[in-house]
Amino acid sequence: MEYLKAFVIGGALCAIGQIFIDKTKLTPARILVGFVVAGVALSALGFYEPFADFAGAGATVPLSGFGHLLAKGVRAAVNDYGVLGAFTGGISAAAGGITAAIVFAFAAALLFKPKDK
Repeated sequence: MEYLKAFVIGGALCAIGQIFIDKTKLTPARILVGFVVAGVALSALGFYEPFADFAGAGATVPLSGFGHLLAKGVRAAVNDYGVLGAFTGGISAAAGGITAAIVFAFAAALLFKPKDK
């Protein structure tokens, strides 16, 4: 049941993004940034943590979950290190995901030959 809930909620978040792409003139990059900012804002207001606890991976894997992770990391670092934590907390909390993205993108660039459109 947990997998089904994560699939439905994650799919709904992705469907919202697709609706924005299809029905607005916003670029996909702006929509993705909007998802990250929404995750940060909802986390700052205290709404995203209960949502993530309920939805599991359906709420933590999409980009709004990345925004939540950044906000959670900043909050923890500010509690530990003060104002300096506002600058370092988000990056240290998301370091694993950022590193994985860089490594896999580099591997894909080495393995596959890009083609012109």
